[in-house]
Parts: sequence; C-alpha cells; structure tokens
Amino acid sequence: KRQQPPAWFQPSGDRAGANDSAHAGRRKMQGSSWKHVEHDADIGLQATAASREGLFEAMGEALTAVITDPASVRLERQVDIQCEAPDDALLLVDWLNALIFEMASRRMLFGSWRVAIDGNKLDAVVEGETVHRARHRPVVEVKGATYTALSVEQDGYGNWRGQCVVDV
Repeated sequence: KRQQPPAWFQPSGDRAGANDSAHAGRRKMQGSSWKHVEHDADIGLQATAASREGLFEAMGEALTAVITDPASVRLERQVDIQCEAPDDALLLVDWLNALIFEMASRRMLFGSWRVAIDGNKLDAVVEGETVHRARHRPVVEVKGATYTALSVEQDGYGNWRGQCVVDV
C-alpha cells in the first residue's frame, strides 16, 4: 500500500513544480517546469524546458521531489555523473537511474543539477547532502526508472518535453 505524501506534496489542480509555492525560486532555469502524474502504484514524472539540458535537470528535480521537498536539500557535496545512450529517451532513463544509484549508494539527496549533453553523451555535476530523516522526511524510496510511458521530444516551438515512470 502506498504511503500518503506530506501536505506540501498534495496536488492542487495541475501540480507544476515551477508554479508551486513550495518550490518557488528553486528552479535554476527559467521556462522549465515539472510535475508528478498518477500511474498505478508507480509515479510518473513529466517535465518541459527550453533546452534538452534543462529538461534533464528538471527531471532530476522531479525525481528528488518524489522523495522530499528539493528546497530542503543543502548543497554540501558534489557528485559527477556520466551517461551515454543511443537516443534521448534511453539517455533519460540512464540519467534517472544514475541519480537513483548515487542517492542509494551514497545515502544522499540532490538539490542542484547541472547537465551538459553532447550528442548522446551526458555529463553532469549534481550537488546535495546526506539524507537527514528528521529534516527531509522522505516519503518513498525510488527503486528505478522504467521504460513505461518513456518519451523525450522537442515540440514545434523548440521546447523539450519528457516523461518517465519510476518504480517506488
């Protein structure tokens, strides 16, 4: 049975991180947003951004927001992450799974994501801190990103949209 998320996590209409007061001022890139969508026992992540890099950064923030309020994460340690995949959708899954692996193995949460993409190679520096249960009040543990509802695309206006379901 799924746990109920804390009050700050309750959707009020269309939950978009960049427009939610709990996350106001937290977005590093203007013009990007993310939201959680219901998907059976898993959680779907969706994001939009003005750039491909911004999309991957927004998806990183959405991933952290499944666990805790990203604004509560202090930027104390940096971790370098590299991924490579044959297309953008598979690169997104690899990116999210790399973040999940680093969070689990280092017992960390991330609050900053700086992504550079060259072709289908991603280089990132993420910043965060060790999980503090009392302050972060983690809601769930994300086990992995899946291929369910996976997509990354650029629309006719040049904006990037992506989505992926994560197993919790």
